[in-house]
Amino acid sequence: MKTSIDSDLQHVITSLQGAYSDATIKGYKTDVFDFVEWCSGSGYQSFPAEPEAVSSYLDALAGKGLNPRTSERRLYAIRKFHGLMDFDDPTRASVVQLTFRKIKRASHARPQQAAALTREHLEQILKGKPETPANLRNRLIISLGFDLLARRSEIVALRDEDCNTADGGTYGFLIRRSKADPFGAGRIAFCSPRSARLLEAWWDWRGPNIAWLFFPIYNDVPVDRSLCGTTIRRAVKGAMMEIGKTKSEAKRFSGHSMRVGAAQDLLRRGQDTAGIMRAGGWKSIKVLSRYLETAEHNPWL
Repeated sequence: MKTSIDSDLQHVITSLQGAYSDATIKGYKTDVFDFVEWCSGSGYQSFPAEPEAVSSYLDALAGKGLNPRTSERRLYAIRKFHGLMDFDDPTRASVVQLTFRKIKRASHARPQQAAALTREHLEQILKGKPETPANLRNRLIISLGFDLLARRSEIVALRDEDCNTADGGTYGFLIRRSKADPFGAGRIAFCSPRSARLLEAWWDWRGPNIAWLFFPIYNDVPVDRSLCGTTIRRAVKGAMMEIGKTKSEAKRFSGHSMRVGAAQDLLRRGQDTAGIMRAGGWKSIKVLSRYLETAEHNPWL
């Protein structure tokens, strides 16, 4: 049965459309309604919430074994929606901050993120010649995703008009919009000669008159529409299995693995923080550090 608070929250969620990406709104909705449901079953009011309710909710999440980063994300969603509804923020209360600090200190697990698709992986994937158009496309996606340090959403959004010739027989790409660039200022990223050769082979096969750089292929025939992000995830997992990874090992890789691997590769090559941030379009050193903290990098060698 739909309650008054559900209607109020849905109104707030609707008001976010156009100001935030669909993925961000979906994440907010999931996290906020999880809190509402828990409060309903635990005898607490959700909006506006008391600090004790938020503190108990965090303890409940920890009891389920959720990663502290998931709890932190949900805490931010609770804070955000209290602000949007003009309620006092309970998440800043000392009892909530102390509870969350205890949860983080009690967690000894290493950060969970997509496994890094390294330069060594990339070289193995690109060995030999592609056997099908789909195989050629998938190789280019992985190679270009690595070079551009691109997110899955950025890869599928690329169009031919976003690509221009650059020095050394390479190409520059306009990344029009990203998670860290919601207002579409854009950034220019460059590919390697390796990706340039794959790109030209891809163009030779598919021909003109298709706006999207990447698109579905049905019975070896191009379909003129943007590619689904799920296809990229499948392409990465499939490529990892082709080079000898087991199914369980391949599960750790995703459409984000090229971005993770390329960032860590730049670190190992001695690139400074500013250079890595510029290459990948990061706005925050804190966010970049999450990509680099799992890098197996010995600075003394």
